Amino acid sequence: MQEITRLISQALGISLRQTEQTLNLLNEGATIPFIARYRKEATGGLDEVQIAEVARQGEKFKELEHRKEYILQTIEEQGKLTDDLRARLSSCWDATVLEDIYLPYKPKRKTRAEVARKRGLEPLADAILHRPNGDPEQYARKFLSEEVASIEDALQGARDILAERMNEDERVRNTLRRSFELTAQISSKVVKSKQEDAQNYRTYFDFSEPLKRCTSHRLLAIRRGENEGFLRVDISPRDEEACMERLLRGYPTRGKCGEQIVMAMTDAYKRLLKPSIETEFASASKKRADEEAIRVFASNLSQLLLAAPLGQKRIMGIDPGFRTGCKVVCLDEQGNLLHNETIFPHPPRGERMESLDTLEALMDRFRIEAVAIGNGTAGRETEDLVRMLHRPGMSIFLVSEDGASVYSASKIAREEFPDHDVTVRGAVSIGRRLADPLAELVKIDAKSIGVGQYQHDVDQTELKHALDLTVERCVNTVGVNLNTASKHLLTYISGLGPALAQNIVNYRTEHGPFSSRQELQHVPRLGAKAFEQCAGFLRIPGATNPLDNTAVHPERYALVRQMAKDAGCNVQDLIASAEKRKGINLQRYCSDTVGMPTLTDIMQELSKPGRDPRGENEEFSFDDTLHSIDDLQEGMILPGIVSNITNFGCFVDLGIKTKGLVHISQLSDKFVRDPMTVVHVQQKVMVKVIEIDFARNRIALSMKGVEQK
Repeated sequence: MQEITRLISQALGISLRQTEQTLNLLNEGATIPFIARYRKEATGGLDEVQIAEVARQGEKFKELEHRKEYILQTIEEQGKLTDDLRARLSSCWDATVLEDIYLPYKPKRKTRAEVARKRGLEPLADAILHRPNGDPEQYARKFLSEEVASIEDALQGARDILAERMNEDERVRNTLRRSFELTAQISSKVVKSKQEDAQNYRTYFDFSEPLKRCTSHRLLAIRRGENEGFLRVDISPRDEEACMERLLRGYPTRGKCGEQIVMAMTDAYKRLLKPSIETEFASASKKRADEEAIRVFASNLSQLLLAAPLGQKRIMGIDPGFRTGCKVVCLDEQGNLLHNETIFPHPPRGERMESLDTLEALMDRFRIEAVAIGNGTAGRETEDLVRMLHRPGMSIFLVSEDGASVYSASKIAREEFPDHDVTVRGAVSIGRRLADPLAELVKIDAKSIGVGQYQHDVDQTELKHALDLTVERCVNTVGVNLNTASKHLLTYISGLGPALAQNIVNYRTEHGPFSSRQELQHVPRLGAKAFEQCAGFLRIPGATNPLDNTAVHPERYALVRQMAKDAGCNVQDLIASAEKRKGINLQRYCSDTVGMPTLTDIMQELSKPGRDPRGENEEFSFDDTLHSIDDLQEGMILPGIVSNITNFGCFVDLGIKTKGLVHISQLSDKFVRDPMTVVHVQQKVMVKVIEIDFARNRIALSMKGVEQK
């Protein structure tokens, strides 16, 4: 364990103490959000991302330990485990080196070399290698038999044995790896018989570039084309002849025996070495591309989940449509469904005036404060309709529909609205995601929310793990109202999960709203550890103890009460008075378990109890002359909202069905390496239309020289 701690510390550039303490907390069952927020003294202030990486590295080295145990056992069963080999395997912490050491002992299927050995040709291979000045044909004559009919058969068998040895030679494999590292080129060519159907990949019909320069999105696109059978992909060293010369160093290559050795190495390279190392580099490059794509996806998702909510208001949600009409729902301040019906303001029925009358009546009846309209088909037309009502103080928003249909057909939606169809559920989701994007979007598979980059091409297990961590971090960053949070939102709270979340909801239904955090300890199966992990992230507005509506953990309540007492007031007065808080000397309250990071966090919480860190949503209007791509003209400057970010730029919603792309080269007058340093998801931007491709339904935009409001 000490060696693993040292390796993780070295890999991540953090101290041994930070690594050891973090691993101990994780092993004790502490969650990443809890450690990041409430154990800063122990970890030296590591954030969620760093703690998650410590956890990931810990798992990786544990898996490597299990692999080493298996390899040691396998070699021991063969009777080939020497003390030196055991020591070398035990001290190895590099997966590639470990597999190279194991390769000569790895049980093999029937190979050409194994067949040659059974025919008694191994001494011939030894003679060619160790007595290079002789005549290999003379050597071979001694090995002719019923199974070895000719000299060429004998030499071929000897070369097969030598080729396998060369493949298992660590020096040879590392030499080839080095050539790949420095000069590997990835190339792709179209499968000629499928060229007509492969037009989406025409950029890669005859493509080549250094592997280390191939960006994540290009590599994933190439691999997708390969998986779909449209492209043939190859990774090779740039100069294979020079590479072969390096591989042969250390082997005798002169004379007739040398010719046999060169032939063996050529065969080893083409048949064994190159495919093996190519697979290794293909896997490593795909893994790096996956990690980058997942990082982009997770960052986009985080920004979307932490988008500013409108808050507890009465909202009308509208899922617009032409032929099937617009589904209208009215929601109360908690998002409960009060009423639903369908209007038909657009063609073919065109009941415009009747629809306006219905909307106005519903707004009056249910005291509607804001309207959320889905941004899909008929979205802009419906927005224009609602704006005709001219109701003072009424905010109108176009809301992303991405994932609404997935939610409406899900088990979660059926549980929430068993008596309503998918159209009503979709409209409810649109309304609720305006009120609180986080609370609503956690119910939807993150891959359906529309902010990913090649999300279906990356490792799905790694993607799910990263997205789950992102959702968990966002939920715990914001905190949730213990008395109104859904089971699905509570599931992501530190220390809980589906079972405990359901138990909390059941307890709340049976006993009424929670009056204090301490009452959580009465929830069935919610023990001391779960309480420790979750309590600080659950809020109770209006609780008797004002600290129950803050991120101050119950384990520090006594400390805050002591601060208040020393300041000559109670906790409520301490929260209300900035002057009293300013007079507190935090150094007085430092101890072995409580340091300045925790004390600073406490004071920040007391200054803004219950405040949502996401800010407030503001009304935004698209250009009212724009309803489809046909209304665009080059040179137009338009307002938009960043809907997705990739490595090659960002997509901007202009209020029409087709989203425009601001290429990374058009994001700024300055050089941009990472689009995320310039824009973020849900950011309101001004963009210029620089190209419209009507045939391919694509819009090119620019932010260069465009003044941002």
